[in-house]
Amino acid sequence: MRPVAELDRARCEGLVGVFCDIDDTLSWEGRLVPAAFAALASLQKARLRVIPITGRPGGWVDHIARMWPVDGVVGENGGLWFYMDEHGLVRRFLQSAEERAENRARLDALASRILREVPGTALASDQTYRDLDLAIDFCEDVEPLSDAEIDRIVACFDEAGCTSKVSSIHVNGWYGDFDKLTGCTRLVQDLYGEALDPAKWAYFGDSANDEPMFAFFEASIGVANVRDFLPRMKAHPAFVTEGSGGHGFAEAIAHILAMRG
Repeated sequence: MRPVAELDRARCEGLVGVFCDIDDTLSWEGRLVPAAFAALASLQKARLRVIPITGRPGGWVDHIARMWPVDGVVGENGGLWFYMDEHGLVRRFLQSAEERAENRARLDALASRILREVPGTALASDQTYRDLDLAIDFCEDVEPLSDAEIDRIVACFDEAGCTSKVSSIHVNGWYGDFDKLTGCTRLVQDLYGEALDPAKWAYFGDSANDEPMFAFFEASIGVANVRDFLPRMKAHPAFVTEGSGGHGFAEAIAHILAMRG
């Protein structure tokens, strides 16, 4: 990984937009960093598209799409994407309502098994607002679990035939073959009528569920705390910030905007 200060002018000038994770990428120590939120508005002012990509639930995505300085939001690790148009909020899902209901029953049963087999875990506090996935908390509102315990949660998802990803706070699992990159691709096609170009977007993330994005985008940027998750990833970001979480995001956006003049 190279310092984000080495992200060159030509690449910055070629960007049409920025994708970013939220938890521990725009936030730090559980709170949204003010400078990071201001950086989102600065990107829009510079006429760049701004789209957060998060493992957080549809309920959060609804609020963020309506209220934040963003052009759309992808949630639940790529399973849904919402954006505002002239008629109001547009809500898109990769799975039908029937599929989501069937999978919810299976995930609820799996949740009981995981909580029983891995003591100290809990359902994520935002689970009630989720449409497609199951989020198991390993450090947000519970005492931090060990790597071995996190691996056991992942194994439970694997044994149940789920796709799963480890974020900085949760292990998320779902039925279906999608990830953050899938959701981004579908949103860009839906909202802009374009194919997703890896040279025209920057991506910011911090953990293992960002790996598909780090592998795809040329301007892939990890905030400093991404180093904690590198052992869980085969694909690493091309660049890294000095600051952690939202502080690193604000640092990098300032650099990108300066390079663009």
